[in-house]
Amino acid sequence: MSPKPLVLGFDTSAAHCAAALLRGDQLLAQRFEERARGQAERLMPLIEELLSEAGVSWSDLDALGVGVGPGNFTGIRIAVSAARGLALGLDIPAVGVSGFEAREKPGSLAAIPAPRGQVYAALPGEAPRLMPEDEASAAARSAGLVFTPLASPPDLAQRIAEQAGLRYLDSPEAPAPLYLRAADAAPARDLPPQLIDG
Repeated sequence: MSPKPLVLGFDTSAAHCAAALLRGDQLLAQRFEERARGQAERLMPLIEELLSEAGVSWSDLDALGVGVGPGNFTGIRIAVSAARGLALGLDIPAVGVSGFEAREKPGSLAAIPAPRGQVYAALPGEAPRLMPEDEASAAARSAGLVFTPLASPPDLAQRIAEQAGLRYLDSPEAPAPLYLRAADAAPARDLPPQLIDG
């Protein structure tokens, strides 16, 4: 392991595919693509491009950081699965970083847009939860905080890599999705097809 660890961070929790590569606190390369679909097909080629641009290989990595949500269910699963597989294959730690940790800034309420006029927010002294946007906005104002929910900040992957670089030596547990709402999918209402023995 090098004195300054090489850390890859990535995220697909919203309509984007983002990755960043840090050596210590130095940003070597980053990619951010708006992408409503196709994150599963694009993530690994995007990371390959990033590594190539920085002139490093998979075996040079010391740790991974991955955005675990909250956000889009499928997007979160894509990134978390990739991180767990890569960590196993490369024999390096993977650190799960919540969207709140990656968006945290002094004087601001970390919030992430959600469907139907809601946001995921971590109000001071409370567990993160899904709430109406106006409730989060009012709570931020009363706490003297700026409220600007961001789905896809351009430095998201860099912030995830920074957090991972600070925590990867602490024997982190394998990353797990952070879901704060139930899935939108519902079981089919149609009767299943009748099986015919032939």
